[in-house]
Amino acid sequence: MLDKVKLVVAVLLLVGGFVGFYYFASYEGTLLYRVLGLLAILGAAIAIGVTTQPGAQLVSFGRAATLEMRKSVWPTRRETTQTTLVVLAMVTVVGLMIFIIDSILRWVIKSLF
Repeated sequence: MLDKVKLVVAVLLLVGGFVGFYYFASYEGTLLYRVLGLLAILGAAIAIGVTTQPGAQLVSFGRAATLEMRKSVWPTRRETTQTTLVVLAMVTVVGLMIFIIDSILRWVIKSLF
């Protein structure tokens, strides 16, 4: 029950922060203060949300995902460049084939009519 209350408070903080951000938009020269206030409220809402069971699970999931990303083998710059060039070449070839087929079909249809 306490987790639900914390989540509601976090959501209300966020909503209040956005309402305040746009409410004070009409005042001249307050952009910096509005952004800093919104960031502070966002930080408070996240801090409250993390203390709940779903928030702790989300943080745990994020840490596990980061750990798995470190285990991944990423392609080298050369492999990425070669793959990109192959894809671009294939797109060009297929595009030319479609253009040629379309031109032939257009000529056939014009000839029939």
